Amino acid sequence: MRELEYLRPDSAAAAVAAVADRPGARFLGGGTNLVDHLKLGVASPELLVDISRLPLTDVEAYDGPDGSWLRIGTNVRNSDLAAHPVVRSRFPAVARALLAGASGQLRNQATTGGNLLQRTRCVYFQDVTTPCNKRDPGSGCSALEGYGRYNAILGASPECVTTHPSDLAVALTAMDAVVVVLGPEGERRVPIEELYRLPGDRPELDTVLAPSDLVTAVELPSAAANEHATYTKVRDRASFAFALVSVAASLDLAGGVVQDVRLAWGGVAHKPWRARRAEAALRDRPFDEDALRAAIDEELADATTTDQTASKVPMVRNATTMTLLRLAEEAAR
Repeated sequence: MRELEYLRPDSAAAAVAAVADRPGARFLGGGTNLVDHLKLGVASPELLVDISRLPLTDVEAYDGPDGSWLRIGTNVRNSDLAAHPVVRSRFPAVARALLAGASGQLRNQATTGGNLLQRTRCVYFQDVTTPCNKRDPGSGCSALEGYGRYNAILGASPECVTTHPSDLAVALTAMDAVVVVLGPEGERRVPIEELYRLPGDRPELDTVLAPSDLVTAVELPSAAANEHATYTKVRDRASFAFALVSVAASLDLAGGVVQDVRLAWGGVAHKPWRARRAEAALRDRPFDEDALRAAIDEELADATTTDQTASKVPMVRNATTMTLLRLAEEAAR
């Protein structure tokens, strides 16, 4: 057996210092992803720094001169966050994304920060007998010629065609969330859209975080559009399945004209994909289905598909259209 050390610090600062001082150390939160990787041999840290007992479990609403925010501690369990009354009423897309993920048992264990930082579920990444640039840089990408039904259609590179697995991250991307990070140099805030990377020639890097950077909280700004939002997930079965395609969307209409619209897609890229071009094409214009489909197609213009992923383009188009039409109908009631 491989020797493994375990440490349970009494503060977030002590946890950061422990990982910073020890190459090969990893943070342990809910463990629903990392423990699997330990069993599979995908991860082999020398030290686990357990942050699960740190008091980062609050969900707090802030109202101030700069606006209203909801702050979510990194150790808030997915099931608790999905059931929180403020999340359900003011950020329904977040609640629905959480309930679409994993299973009830896993949601009881998984944490907010851990969910955002989970790694790809590409079958080749999890199989240590196969080449994978994300797991073993420079070894190659087995998914290029292998099983690729879940592969990316936007922003991929010859080095990696995997997709990000988190449902919550997609919803938070559409909601303009900010991730609070504590590192050796202190605290900083990272817009969630800037947290994740496209693979490029460094697919082993999922995010812009250093190994010793600890996510301590997520902040969600209140906005009218965020209260008129939802999450749609296209998958093979109704529970415990990762997205082939997912859509987080919010819509604010006045007199049939789009005041604000926010779109993020899951299952299509190495990171949650914010559909900025589609949003720009829809904003400040009358809302109708033809304009909606044209905007979606504009966002998908750069999509690259194979025989295995060709179905993702109509999936994205139809799921996004259905989702926004449903939001428009609800707004009209």
